[in-house]
Amino acid sequence: MGAAKLKIACAGLGRMGKRHAINFLQRTPRAELVAASTPDEIEFQWAKLNLEPFGVQVYKDYDQMLKHEGLQAVIIASVTTVHAEQTIKAIKADLHVLCEKPLSTSVEISQSVLEAAQNKPDLKVMCGFSRRFDTSYRDAWSKMDSGLIGRPSVLRSQTCDKLDPSGFFVAYAEFSGGIFVDCSIHDIDLALWFFGQDCRVKSIVASGITAVQPVLRQHNDVDNGVGIIEFYGGQIAYLYCSRMMSAGQEDTTEIIGTDGKLTINMQPQLNLVNIHGPTGIRREAPTHYYDRFEQAFVCEANEFTACCLDNTKLPMKLASAVQAVTIGSALQESLRTGHKIWFDETGQRIARAAL
Repeated sequence: MGAAKLKIACAGLGRMGKRHAINFLQRTPRAELVAASTPDEIEFQWAKLNLEPFGVQVYKDYDQMLKHEGLQAVIIASVTTVHAEQTIKAIKADLHVLCEKPLSTSVEISQSVLEAAQNKPDLKVMCGFSRRFDTSYRDAWSKMDSGLIGRPSVLRSQTCDKLDPSGFFVAYAEFSGGIFVDCSIHDIDLALWFFGQDCRVKSIVASGITAVQPVLRQHNDVDNGVGIIEFYGGQIAYLYCSRMMSAGQEDTTEIIGTDGKLTINMQPQLNLVNIHGPTGIRREAPTHYYDRFEQAFVCEANEFTACCLDNTKLPMKLASAVQAVTIGSALQESLRTGHKIWFDETGQRIARAAL
């Protein structure tokens, strides 16, 4: 008789939900995808064709899916606006949860997810920040943690999407929370990871432009943004986010320490092929975020499953996800108002910097 598998369901079957569903169905040996839900008819039909033949029960109603017999865990990959609501419902149903980032576009609602999880300490509740599961980022963190570059002092990181002329990001901006909450949230999480979970924000300021999609201004958003986060203790994070890279996806990070620096993906490449032609030598870049981090998502699925089955510690704290939303929201506010935002050492906002 085989070892027990984690019976898991996937909520939401959009672009990311499909990827999670397939990963848990085909690439996570200790998990069994038993159910999926989506209210969208096109996504529902995709599930009927691609999931149901493998024994996955497909639901249109999320609440009904939570009642699936034997269900133990849920992946939340629905639209951002329902992440928190669906996560809390799953927690109340005594189910483990892996929620796509961010927990919510609201700090208060994100905090309510944390409180719900704290009321059920036996459950594994994790927000999926995929870069923490990427081999290169983990190697860089280990080297930094060993003292290789001295004290990490500056983090310069970017998430830059390939230009999508279809207008997808314009429509998405209506409920995404803004480019810093949606896009830079990964880089914010990296700062919290590399500088330490207990690092405290001192000030936040942001600026941005609409270089190719001016209609974004209707949603108080931009297609290129820069944010600076200053931490107590003398550390700083510089973030750049963009929706207009012409060559492809460019997600790169530098961690600069007192004795050296580490760089990750500073020359984005899809594979190890170089193209030699009359105009010179070039390489292709990943087209989308998933092209770059596909293996990280597979690793995330397997490690989350192991934590649920073996009752081991999750690789990140849920409180960090709330902190990331807090910082992202403040960056978005600074972008909108043009004002620098200050915090005291307890994390409370103050009117101006202490002298």
